[in-house]
Amino acid sequence: MKFPVALSLAIGVSIALSACSSYRPAPPAFHEALNAPYRLGAGDRIRVTVFEQDSLTNTYVVDQGGYIAFPLVGAIAARGKTVKQIEQGLAFSLANGFLRNPDVSVEIDTYRPVFVMGEVGSSGQYSYVPGMTAQKAIASAGGFSPRANQTDVDITRDINGEVMTGRVRITDPLLPGDTVYVRERLF
Repeated sequence: MKFPVALSLAIGVSIALSACSSYRPAPPAFHEALNAPYRLGAGDRIRVTVFEQDSLTNTYVVDQGGYIAFPLVGAIAARGKTVKQIEQGLAFSLANGFLRNPDVSVEIDTYRPVFVMGEVGSSGQYSYVPGMTAQKAIASAGGFSPRANQTDVDITRDINGEVMTGRVRITDPLLPGDTVYVRERLF
């Protein structure tokens, strides 16, 4: 009788350990990206102000190719650049034959969305707001389902063109464009 109990216990432990084998802690770059200057990506909308040039002042969306279409100068590469880099690039382009000493200001109007999947009320795309955590994104998605693991989640994040996935606590901050995956709990 003791052998089947020991065998059952061994099988249970091996199943539990095999479930842990998919564990991927967040790489160091995950947390470093939180402190780095924000880099634009497809879906971000920026507000460009060219002082004393009302016809150029407008909001522009970063398209799927990573560009914004700006009057006079055409397509400007925006993916992976900071707002400061866009400001400098636009000022330089406008100074080349269009305006004398252009004064350009760029700010983020709307961030690209975050995505929430897995064991939540309603998976989908949700608006990002500064300071958003995984827990707040899950709340936007209708909260946890009854079978959800409520302690940590898997985040997929694009860092400098490389897509990485790592497991973090639900209180960790998100970045625009992140995908949050809520796993099913084992017990």
